[in-house]
Amino acid sequence: MKVTILQLKSIWENPDENIKRAENLMAQHPDSDLYVLPEMWSTGFATEPFGIAEEESNCKALSWMKQTADRCHCAICGSLAISHDNTFYNRHYFVDGRKGIVSYYDKHHLFRYGHEDRFFKPGEYHTIVEYMGFRILLLTCYDMRFPVWSRYSDALIYDMIICVANWPESRQNAWQILTRARAIENQAFVVACNRVGDDKYCHYRGQSAIISPIGKTLASCPANEETTVSFFLNLESLVQQRAKFKVLEDRDLR
Repeated sequence: MKVTILQLKSIWENPDENIKRAENLMAQHPDSDLYVLPEMWSTGFATEPFGIAEEESNCKALSWMKQTADRCHCAICGSLAISHDNTFYNRHYFVDGRKGIVSYYDKHHLFRYGHEDRFFKPGEYHTIVEYMGFRILLLTCYDMRFPVWSRYSDALIYDMIICVANWPESRQNAWQILTRARAIENQAFVVACNRVGDDKYCHYRGQSAIISPIGKTLASCPANEETTVSFFLNLESLVQQRAKFKVLEDRDLR
């Protein structure tokens, strides 16, 4: 499976411009199977969603994801600020254009330090999607700090984590360590997509990466650049590695 990270420079509260930027990045890798966008990619990280979050049934960015995935016969994922039944969610969508299926995960760990918890409702459940043979766990940004939530178990079986983020430069070291830790401890691929650019709160360096189950960086985006990176992920190599080095069989069960 060819995975492409779209390290986007999100323009504040401008879905039309951000859609154009996403399309331009996708055009660099027209043959990818899966495209990954950052957290709240169409608006920037809006912790105060009034006037910014769109109704799910009338969301321009989500409609674009659906139409593009269908047209390109691929999958597209990324999170959006969504209003649904008078409640706000940071909703990570996975749009499978091959099967016409839209899955989503509502961010569980809301970023209290940035007051995301004041207006958004946390998700209560994990989401694992199946795509091209891979079982994929969806996470969003701050979730990466909490290993218990994403711990591989009999109830949470997966091959890959996709984490979409707005992770600021001031905590960049944590981003690089945590993404690799989640890969190693769960013997899973990690696709970690961060944004670049600025909003009124932070500067974002990006440094998105695709990471192997042993924590090796398979591909990465340079810092501070709106760009892409792709890598072909092989499920059989993961199966063989788990069978050879059976770390998961010795995991703590409680």
